[in-house]
Amino acid sequence: MSASLVENAPEREDRIVPKPRLHCFAQSGNAYKVALFLELAGIDWEPVFVDFFNKATQAPSFRAEVNALGEIPVLERDGVMLTQSGAILQRLSDETGLFGGRDAEERYEILKWILFDNHKFTAQFATLRFLLAFAKTGETPVTEHLRGRVKAAWKLADAHLATRPFMVGERATIADLSMAGYVFYPEETGLDMAAFPHLAAWRDRIAALPGWKHPYDLMPGHPLPA
Repeated sequence: MSASLVENAPEREDRIVPKPRLHCFAQSGNAYKVALFLELAGIDWEPVFVDFFNKATQAPSFRAEVNALGEIPVLERDGVMLTQSGAILQRLSDETGLFGGRDAEERYEILKWILFDNHKFTAQFATLRFLLAFAKTGETPVTEHLRGRVKAAWKLADAHLATRPFMVGERATIADLSMAGYVFYPEETGLDMAAFPHLAAWRDRIAALPGWKHPYDLMPGHPLPA
């Protein structure tokens, strides 16, 4: 490079980019999906506790400044708020090149299973767990219905995993991280994963990934006050 070009070049503005901040709480499996990606990817991140059980997500300040939908997780990066766990996982995978599809077919399969998770696998189980463990409803026709839906979703996933170690082939992807959101929580739901051996073995493979941590070890807010 010539001396004149160096002299006329604009000064580079170096600035420290803050580490990503995950607005979360320990009991949120949807937040755990994102926290798990960050941890497995070796990304330095900071948890921001959201007191969900004291209605922090309903506060006008939260909705105005963090997420207008009043939901967790929110991944804050340099002032930008990213929401919806599946979308966040895809964004992180695209940016890092980790846990994504290697071609169009794999990308399609990953999206298919993330949607399956959001609509069936996670959605039904998360609601069942909330009602029994936190809302303390006891057994009702609603919990009975939800448990049946969970068993149907688990049966589908178990059959799929009978012929492969992960949801899309031989390696973990964001489809697995999405579906892993709620399978490590200990709260009693009246469901026994041992009845779904391929699903249980898959859960063990997720837990064996380098860098894996339990949700209660990754995010603040556990245990809940009595």
